[in-house]
Amino acid sequence: MNSAKASHPFEQSTRLVGRHFMRYFLRGLVVLVPTAITVAVLFWFFRKLDGLLHPLVVTPGIGLALLLGLILLVGLISSFRFAKRLFRHFDGWLEHTPGVNFIYSSTRDFLEAFAGKKRRFTHSVLVNVLAEEVWLVGFLTDEDLDGFKFGSKYVSVYVPQAYNVAGQLYLVKRDRVRPIEHLSSPDVMRYAVTGGAVELVSSSSKAA
Repeated sequence: MNSAKASHPFEQSTRLVGRHFMRYFLRGLVVLVPTAITVAVLFWFFRKLDGLLHPLVVTPGIGLALLLGLILLVGLISSFRFAKRLFRHFDGWLEHTPGVNFIYSSTRDFLEAFAGKKRRFTHSVLVNVLAEEVWLVGFLTDEDLDGFKFGSKYVSVYVPQAYNVAGQLYLVKRDRVRPIEHLSSPDVMRYAVTGGAVELVSSSSKAA
């Protein structure tokens, strides 16, 4: 009986130490795992890009620097009028080449949607698709669906999937879409792809 009473404070302190251990361990994971994954992805990306010019260039870092320089040079040249005409002919040739046109046009349109003049993922919205009171987070990508003979009454909304590079495209009536004007598009994208695991801060709050 006395031994049981004597061991009771010891058990309590053991459980307390165990809880603190788990709390600090999980906190350490939250700090280290995203950092480690980010560093690993950046290192892998660096090695892949740096190795594109191998074996012509073997010094680490030089290959990546040359590649970035080449991208900047092409971007600069493409801004001149004569180069625009040249790239337009080259673009048309690739678009009409069997077996190549699908890969080229899909890659070009994808990059244009994110970084080109025809950026599509800049208008974040809430879209009502599955049920009356269920709303999905998405991006308005087309406001005139004449190609599908819907006209301007319908719009296309892209809904990204959480923790995935995939998504779903919905063609819905315009009145089923609500614009998200108080949040930036990158914040909305992060919220969608993380399954709502990030905290949203309105643009006005950031400015303040």
